[in-house]
Amino acid sequence: MLPEPYRLHHRADFSRTVRRGQRIGRRDLVVHALRHDDGRVEGTSGRNSEPAIRIGGPRFGLIVSKAVGSAVIRHRVARRLRHMCARVVPDLPADTDIVIRALPGAADADADELLRQIRGALRKLETRPAVRAVGDPA
Repeated sequence: MLPEPYRLHHRADFSRTVRRGQRIGRRDLVVHALRHDDGRVEGTSGRNSEPAIRIGGPRFGLIVSKAVGSAVIRHRVARRLRHMCARVVPDLPADTDIVIRALPGAADADADELLRQIRGALRKLETRPAVRAVGDPA
């Protein structure tokens, strides 16, 4: 299960992540990721940028539409995705919001394959913290 501090709840957070974040598509998923910097959301400017209130680590949001299947199937897919998100939390920087949109193939996909797709997408989106060379200023 994915603990409360790691979940996106507000529509504005979902919209911001989808619109301003990076996106990558996989066979059964589309992953959107948005990094935050210094308490403000990247890509915002001036006084319209709102401070990000961060508690815990990276936050995840899921979108599982009716195209995926019936309510029972959608809830099953969402549960599986939440479980997989909990497994990748330690690999991500705390200042990241991630939205995962399930495509219809996610209903029939193997759990290991979905996890592989999520990890591959996050690695491709470069959501891991930058590694500093020895001697670089902090």
